[in-house]
Amino acid sequence: MALAMKPACERCGNGLAMDGEGSVCSFECTFCRGCAGDLMQCCPNCGGELATRPRRATGPKRA
Repeated sequence: MALAMKPACERCGNGLAMDGEGSVCSFECTFCRGCAGDLMQCCPNCGGELATRPRRATGPKRA
């Protein structure tokens, strides 16, 4: 099962590039770096820790 790479911050709506910075909780709630900082790295939906979202390459897949 792959991580759902959501395209926008759930708090402010700013777009998030697949290879850009973002934060997620264990339920894949997604926030931009600024909002994650404002939330003190705590998800407002579940109370879980917000961690740095892994980056996904935007180019062709590697075999």
